[in-house]
Formats: sequence, structure tokens, C-alpha cells
Amino acid sequence: MSDNPALDRHISGRLKSEDRTLDGLLRPQYLVEFTGQEKLKANLAILIEAARARGESLDHILFHGPPGLGKTTLAFLMANEMKVNIRVTAGPAIERAGDLAAILTNLRAGDILFIDEVHRLGRAVEEILYPAMEDFALDIIVGKGPGAKNVRLKLPRFTVIGATTRLALITAPLRARFGALYRLDFYELEAIETIVGRGARILDVPIEPEGASEIARRARGTPRVALRLLRRVRDYAQVRAEGRITRETADEALRLMEVDELGLDDLDRRVLRAVVEKFGGGPVGLETIAASISEESDTIMDVVEPYLLQLGFLERTARGRVATPHAYRHLGLATKAEQPNDSQPRLF
Repeated sequence: MSDNPALDRHISGRLKSEDRTLDGLLRPQYLVEFTGQEKLKANLAILIEAARARGESLDHILFHGPPGLGKTTLAFLMANEMKVNIRVTAGPAIERAGDLAAILTNLRAGDILFIDEVHRLGRAVEEILYPAMEDFALDIIVGKGPGAKNVRLKLPRFTVIGATTRLALITAPLRARFGALYRLDFYELEAIETIVGRGARILDVPIEPEGASEIARRARGTPRVALRLLRRVRDYAQVRAEGRITRETADEALRLMEVDELGLDDLDRRVLRAVVEKFGGGPVGLETIAASISEESDTIMDVVEPYLLQLGFLERTARGRVATPHAYRHLGLATKAEQPNDSQPRLF
């Protein structure tokens, strides 16, 4: 922690091992421990090795993709690989340019500044960040009116790692200042099974391969979801199955949580049913869907929609979202083409 209380509200340093939470323990600490995203790992390995060989800090990196795929984990992992400190903040937390200036002036050579939700930085804050990333300098206006002066402070060479679920919302000038842009995609089933198995070992819970597979199948290709489900299945197994996770135990626990065989939960099904039953399969706008189920549109866009699109349950069109025949079949409903002419989905 720094001597500046205001600064401490915006950033946090790397946690000591004894203070790490359970989530921290489940996260891989080095690139060799990271499962999945093989092309990304290969690129990061080259980036790290090249920076080490030159004795330089890493180039600025931007990770983008759906939530829960490991963007924050990779930022901490890069700090460990480079043996440097990492400072953590988020776009919404930096409200004023002075907040960012306080963070930047407390960085040391080689440090990593991780900015989560970087697309939510304010314009005034971005203006301070541009010269910091490009020239490693901080421009400060001293005084007011005609006598005001621009003072440029030199900063040590550091690395900005940004994470976003909305690449399109990042301004072009800011995006251009990142030297490496990497997209994280949903994980393959085999990779999720490995992640579940590793998590079970860390949690010291016996798990059979079929139990790990059952959890992995319903994890939406997302490590964060897989580990969350693992913890809940562990609780169920401890109470009702003598502590061991089998396929049957996992299935029973996940059914109790209303997570179906494809990993869809209650919110996912509410979104699909709203499109199909309330709006005749679409097209319907995102805000209308959100209002119809009393949910935030950002939650639907960032959390629900990417997986439904990947499954082929929804389509995006110029007029709005449209449910596909796959969605109808999953809900056990007849498609428009299969319905009698006088039998259309009704609101009531």
C-alpha cells in the first residue's frame, strides 16, 4: 500500500501468498500452468522471452473477449513471468485525471498497470494516458489563465495491460497505443475438464473423470463458470454424497442449481423464452428484451448473449435478435414453421 490513501482506493498491489483468496489459489501463476488458448499462449511466450532478452518492459497489451475467460489471470501471470509488481484498477474507478496521475507517478520501472474494463475510461483520463503510454511522460498544467504552464514529468518505462469485453467501445487513439491485441475465445471441452481437475486437486476434493466431464460440459466454455460450478458441486457432494464427486453427484447438484445439460441457467432460459414466447421469435431489440424480464441490458449483452450466439440459439440482425430453430427445440417448443397457422406464441 502507498502513503496516499486516495491512491489506495484505486489500485492494489500483488497480494502476498498468505493473503490470497480461494479465487487467487485457483488461478494459474505462470504460463506453463495456464490451460487452453494455445495460440495466445504461444504469442505471449514469445513476447515475454523477447522482452527478457532485451532487458525491457513488456509492450502494452490489450486482452478482449467475453467475461470469465482469464484476462485478469493473464495480467497477473505476465507480472509473475516478468518478476515485476502489478497495480490493479478499473476504468470506472478512475473518475478524474488526477486519479490516474497519482497512479502513474507511483509506478516503478517495469511495473505493470492492469486496467480492467478499460473501455469505460473517461475522455479526460484517456488524454492523460496517451502520452504516458507512448512517451512515458505525464503532462500537467500548472496554474490557471494566461499564466498557466505545461509541465512534463518523465515516467519510468512501464506496461499497461488493458482488459475489455467491448473492444468496439475503445476509442481508436487508445486502441492504437496498445502494441499487442489478443482475443480470448471460449475454451474447448478438454481444456475445461483439465481446469476442473486442477481445481479439484487444489480444493482437495476427490473427483472422478466422469464427474469432471459433467461439470465441464455445463461450464459454457468459461473457466470462471467451471470453477464456480465446481465449488457448488463440492458443497453438494460434501452434504449428500460423502464428499466424492461422481457423474451422478455432479448431475444431481447441477440440476438442483437449474443448470441444464448445455450449461444454460435460469437467466439464459428467460432470455430465450422472452424472444420466443413474448415476441414471436423476433426480431426484437436488446433493450426490449431486458425490460421484458427486468434485467440489465449490459448483463444480457456481456454474459448471456455471447454463449447463446455461440450455440446458435440467437442471431443478430439489423432489426434485432432472432431466435433460431435450435432455440425452439431446446425449449421443447414448435418452431414457427411447425406451428399451425392459428397457433402462434402468446404473451399470456
